[in-house]
Amino acid sequence: MFHRLLLLFALLLGLAACALPRTGPPPLGTEAEIAALTRAIEELSPAVDPAEAARAARIAYRHTHELAIAYEITDPPLVHNIKVNSGRKPRGLCWHWAEDLEKRLMAEGFATLDMHRAIANGDTRLLIDHSTAIISAVGAPMEEGLVLDPWRKGGELFWSPVQSDPRYTWEPREEVLRRNGRVRYVQAGMTDD
Repeated sequence: MFHRLLLLFALLLGLAACALPRTGPPPLGTEAEIAALTRAIEELSPAVDPAEAARAARIAYRHTHELAIAYEITDPPLVHNIKVNSGRKPRGLCWHWAEDLEKRLMAEGFATLDMHRAIANGDTRLLIDHSTAIISAVGAPMEEGLVLDPWRKGGELFWSPVQSDPRYTWEPREEVLRRNGRVRYVQAGMTDD
């Protein structure tokens, strides 16, 4: 176990040495990026209201930018995680992003869209688990939705269909937490995964 931690620390240190901190927050999504996400949300189902899709896309990009400012994002994700875990930054772990983005989108009360939470690498000891928010057509399973992941690119919104995410295989958050004996978080409505 000690050797794994030492190897992980060396890897993170190497990544930190190669990464130059930003002087400000990550950029806000462009109109073209917002339009592309809007189209992708609309294409989830013919039942998706185009106005809701446009509002969700705009909020996803805008709220990601607002969170990057609030979380004081200036570093790549793993470096920022170290700063959060050592108390030098307020928030910004992947589950913070997922929780805060999900809450913001759910506050809209969409009639044709649903939000889900998912975890990747939840059962491995070698990889760090990763949390995200997923948006889908109302009533659709998360597997038919879109990953909304602000953490992956350090405060710049990454999105893709769940099934074709190039980096992660997603599972419903509740299933992973139950399977790993962390059911108390699901039952209490807590999000510390």
